[in-house]
Amino acid sequence: MRDTASVLHLDLDAFFAAVEQRDKPSLRGKPVVVGGTGGRGVVATASYEARRYGVRSAMSTREARARCPHAAFLSGRFSAYRETSREVMAVLRAASPLVEPLSLDEAFVDLAAADLPDLEVETVTAFGEELRRRVQEVSGGLTGTVGIASSKFLAKVASELDKPDGLTVVPPGSELDLLRPMKVTVIPGVGPATAERLRRAGIHTIAELEQVAEDELVRLVGRAHGQSLWHLARAQDPRPVVPEREAKSVSSEGTYDTDLTDRRLMEGLLTRQARDVGARLTRGGLSGRTVTLKVRLHDFTTLSRSSTLPSPTDSAATIARVARTLLADLDLSGGVRLLGVGVSGLADWVQEDLFGTDDEPEVDVVLPEPPRRTWSPGMDVVHDEMGPGWVWGSGSGVVTVRFESASTPPGPVRSFRADDPRLHRTAPPAED
Repeated sequence: MRDTASVLHLDLDAFFAAVEQRDKPSLRGKPVVVGGTGGRGVVATASYEARRYGVRSAMSTREARARCPHAAFLSGRFSAYRETSREVMAVLRAASPLVEPLSLDEAFVDLAAADLPDLEVETVTAFGEELRRRVQEVSGGLTGTVGIASSKFLAKVASELDKPDGLTVVPPGSELDLLRPMKVTVIPGVGPATAERLRRAGIHTIAELEQVAEDELVRLVGRAHGQSLWHLARAQDPRPVVPEREAKSVSSEGTYDTDLTDRRLMEGLLTRQARDVGARLTRGGLSGRTVTLKVRLHDFTTLSRSSTLPSPTDSAATIARVARTLLADLDLSGGVRLLGVGVSGLADWVQEDLFGTDDEPEVDVVLPEPPRRTWSPGMDVVHDEMGPGWVWGSGSGVVTVRFESASTPPGPVRSFRADDPRLHRTAPPAED
């Protein structure tokens, strides 16, 4: 275990929604929900303005609309999120060679490998403040919350204490003083099901958990989870910060605060993850043959199921279809806290998709039709006369656009025919 507060955890605040508010002046200070916008959509991120109405990630879009009907519901722009994430991660890597990204908006940084004169609390505090300033500068005004402590576990706990836009440093030797009054749910992996088992045993706080013998915890929640809880309740977490390595697979996964029980919701989440994986494969000029579904149940049992295709694919529709099929074979009655989709067996070529698309007509011959343009809420567009803007909404052959950008005041709203030749999608920036 470290005797210095030398692990930093950065968590960008409401990242997807914050990027949208940054780039869309009319949405600043207003509720914004990013995710699936259809009837089976799922919330990916909600701005803090929307969270005040009870909107949270992994909630169905239907429920989010009921709670906050006046929010802006956007489908998301992953090219913008990835570009912003790259800029932030570059700041972190300039600070230390040991950076472990957890997602687009979250990473650990090993300060012991940074160019610091010492690792005293005052030094790492000043470093954390400067890092937050640099992140805000390169990201165009986005804020991030930082936690600094002697381990990954404590750094992540610390980064939750002063959100949004805060900084917490846990001085070495004070870890247990911080943890003991906290509820057991602060420990990663203690979801509603595990918390209920502990509650029935009279365990509500980490101080109470600390008094329980390891073999008793194993009996209550299982061997792997029980041993982990026993160590974390004592602030014992020796895991190093591991920089990212060359990918042998491309995957996307999410852990949810509330155990999922609705299969339709899970299928929607998998479809969104498959869309993300397919887009990353396509940008990298890659494809893969093996689709893997990862599921972590309420009791922390982790299941993995794979299916190998006859040829490589980068099709999001194919990846989603296989993942949903694998999900259908699992007993999920107790609830699910993590879902993930991955593609491995990577190749640098793609064979034409043998499975077709979800809405492919089952007829012998289909004459090609002219492609119809679709306009998703939040999509970047440009009009030959009005200039750049974003899609406010569309339907019934009409698309409504608000003309503004990150560097302009809130702009005017205009409606056009959906097939207006003067209106074009804005191509995302070329990526490496």
